[in-house]
Amino acid sequence: MVNNWLNIIQDCVFPPTCIFCDNRSFAKKDICQACLNQLIENNDCCYQCGNPVTEISQPETICGQCLKNSPTYDCTVAPFAYQGIMRNLVRQLKFSDNYKNARLLGTLLAERLQQQTQRAECIIPVPLHKHRYRERGFNQSIEIARTVARQLKIPLELNACVRHRNTPHQVSLPAKQRHTNIRDAFSVSKPLHYSHVAILDDVMTTGSTVAEIAGVLKKAGAQTVEVWVCARAY
Repeated sequence: MVNNWLNIIQDCVFPPTCIFCDNRSFAKKDICQACLNQLIENNDCCYQCGNPVTEISQPETICGQCLKNSPTYDCTVAPFAYQGIMRNLVRQLKFSDNYKNARLLGTLLAERLQQQTQRAECIIPVPLHKHRYRERGFNQSIEIARTVARQLKIPLELNACVRHRNTPHQVSLPAKQRHTNIRDAFSVSKPLHYSHVAILDDVMTTGSTVAEIAGVLKKAGAQTVEVWVCARAY
């Protein structure tokens, strides 16, 4: 009760402001309604990979590429397109250490996940190699996952999967090389006691990284592996 009153007083004296324009925020989300409206939603997309499809014939429509070559993960939740202010939001977190962005990204992702009838039993953020973690000082996927785990009340597994090979940055590689670059880069470091898990990352581009992790998790005993990302790059 005391904490609730303290939060109310703090919001009145220091109301949350929009990350982008400093106007008063909308629904305590660190973003105003005008800027929120600029986010491009990723609604008409493949249930499995999250890529856009021209026609949605059913709620779990699968695109032709996934029908032809099914990925190791079972579905993708990607609420927004990696464009415009969403792109700025992610890049400012990853490269400018704007931790406040992680809270907003996590909140926006958790809101979409609230619509699910069945949820994963745990969240596994995409891990960084220890050398990359030391250079950056944080893992943006973990920071986003903390908010999602707290709001959805789902356990966060930070040590279940490790990146044991320090691969070159995926962003600098063409699609075909991304698959070979990430191969055998991950391993499960302890027994997996969950059958339904979610891999969480900031952005999904080709899906190579999450596909590699999903394959490792399924070999370790996971039956269903979802991919949760804030945005899908096309």
